[in-house]
Amino acid sequence: MQDSKEKMKQLAKEFANCRTAFTAMGDENRQLIMISLMCHFEGMRVNDIAQETHLSRPAVSHHLKVLKEAGIVEMYSIGTKNFYHMSGKEANWKRFTDLIQHVEKLMNEMSEEERNCGKNDE
Repeated sequence: MQDSKEKMKQLAKEFANCRTAFTAMGDENRQLIMISLMCHFEGMRVNDIAQETHLSRPAVSHHLKVLKEAGIVEMYSIGTKNFYHMSGKEANWKRFTDLIQHVEKLMNEMSEEERNCGKNDE
């Protein structure tokens, strides 16, 4: 049981490391932006994203800032034009896969009683 508690504490740290990104991805408008960017691998400009998502330019800019700060979206420039795209950095996504794998592993290792915090369903 003690080993499971330590592993759960480690899992909590990993989850905390993902919180900013989870919060960023939790907004429906940001999800729309992410879907648009996934469909336009070459990147998109703010105006294009605004047209596709039916959001205002200021709203798109705000959401892109949040997604960028969370490491989900990146930007590149060609001249004076800025293009946004989904992050291609493996480390930005690995934290999610690691978290999910660790949750699955821990749940498989824990007893039914530990998974239910010591409570029986009876």
